[in-house]
Amino acid sequence: MQLFRGTLLLFILNLLDALLTIVWVRSGVATEGNHLMASLLDIGDFPFLVVKLCMGAVTAFVLLRWGYMKVARYGLSVALAVYISLMGIHVFTGLAAFGYVSNNTLLDFTKWSQAVFAFFM
Repeated sequence: MQLFRGTLLLFILNLLDALLTIVWVRSGVATEGNHLMASLLDIGDFPFLVVKLCMGAVTAFVLLRWGYMKVARYGLSVALAVYISLMGIHVFTGLAAFGYVSNNTLLDFTKWSQAVFAFFM
């Protein structure tokens, strides 16, 4: 049951990431960092959303099917950590878009987040 909840949370975070990405890109606040997904977003919101949700569904299926393996449980934990961090970036983007965060703070945060992601990738 623990694995199901974690997988469901990951899928929900994936959906939320897709929706927030569409909102931020369409409002001109941010750009999509993944070039493949950016080209799908250039085609339209629906293709972007379908591909993003299909990737999430395949991931959920794999995690639930082979969840008894230690690597699947570890992968779920890592993926949840990444997506929760990504939600923090979305919140920060929203705060910046509405003027609650200064440009200097935004630049510092961008440099810091790029360094963190570069370290783990």
